[in-house]
Amino acid sequence: MGKLAKRVEEIAPFHVMAILDKAKMLQAKGRDVIHLEVGEPDFVAESSVAEAGIDAIQKHNTGYTSATGLPELKRAIALHYQTKYKTTVAPERIVVTPGASGALILLSSLMVDSGNNVLMPDPCYPCNRHFLVQVGAEAKLIKTDSETQFAIDLDDVETHWDDKTTGLWLASPSNPTGAVLDRSYLEGALEKVEELGGHLMVDEIYQGLVYEGEDMTALSISEDIFVINSFSKYFAMTGWRLGWIVVPEWAIEGATKLAQNLFISAPTVSQYAAIQALQPAVLEECEKRRQTLDKRRLFLLAGLARLGLPVVAPAQGAFYVFVDVSHITDNAMSWCLGLLEEYYVALTPGDDFGFHNAQKYVRFAYTCDEDRLAEALFRIEQYMNREK
Repeated sequence: MGKLAKRVEEIAPFHVMAILDKAKMLQAKGRDVIHLEVGEPDFVAESSVAEAGIDAIQKHNTGYTSATGLPELKRAIALHYQTKYKTTVAPERIVVTPGASGALILLSSLMVDSGNNVLMPDPCYPCNRHFLVQVGAEAKLIKTDSETQFAIDLDDVETHWDDKTTGLWLASPSNPTGAVLDRSYLEGALEKVEELGGHLMVDEIYQGLVYEGEDMTALSISEDIFVINSFSKYFAMTGWRLGWIVVPEWAIEGATKLAQNLFISAPTVSQYAAIQALQPAVLEECEKRRQTLDKRRLFLLAGLARLGLPVVAPAQGAFYVFVDVSHITDNAMSWCLGLLEEYYVALTPGDDFGFHNAQKYVRFAYTCDEDRLAEALFRIEQYMNREK
């Protein structure tokens, strides 16, 4: 047998894959599985967006683009920042990438040397840690809890910062908690990082999906913040694999070189479709979908309260609710597997997102309609009563 690179051993699989594999097996046997584990709502790209992609194919607009993206798409993204967020972003600072994952890989390569580390909250999106492994670096997770709404206490940043630390990576709205960081917090985070001589990255891939608090961009605070975004969530274009990163002016040349070598270019057809996604009529449809998600959110929150399942983070954005199940189990992963095997409801255990008290938490994704949510809550109640 061949020998894999050592970095492969350092990358943990998604624990939820065990849930997904089991769910697929049950569905293959004809079981009615309710999926509340997948970070993908039951929406698809708005019809004119799909038509724009088809039109690009029919017109043979399928070759390589500029490594940093179609100029007209970058202008459209810049206009979106100006129109919706009253923030000026030069199109030259925007690098279009194969999904937000591509943007995170680019940022890791651009700003983090081998042997260095980056600070992140525990819990957070797990792939962020793994992107750093690819460049020989590592994540340093800072413990958070419900008392701080799972945001890092900014005083802890300096405590955990060492001579190998290069930056702080945050997300708003957050996966898995759904919490939204406010403007004053982000201003404080930037001030702290600048004092320490590092960079700040804010993952905004759930931008637009905010139900409480300000829907803002960190770019309105400073041009020196790296911001990552995506067409996957708000625009319902998950499989189109298209994202972007906004970099400071001084990083444009380096980001361009990396994009040329890492990706050649992002998917061309997706880029033409994304131009249409930023048109007013499509944005109006996206807003209607946001309102639908908000109704689901409120429905789920009320149902969880009725079941006595405490929500431990303010579910202000994205489409997630973070729940403490420690009063009914000491192992969220086992509890999730049992729920799936016996009552066919799939949830994501907290083990996927970090290590601190991870066994206490479960993430719900309200990515299906209210009838399905009601059925899921009914089944969960049966499962909880069975365990008594």
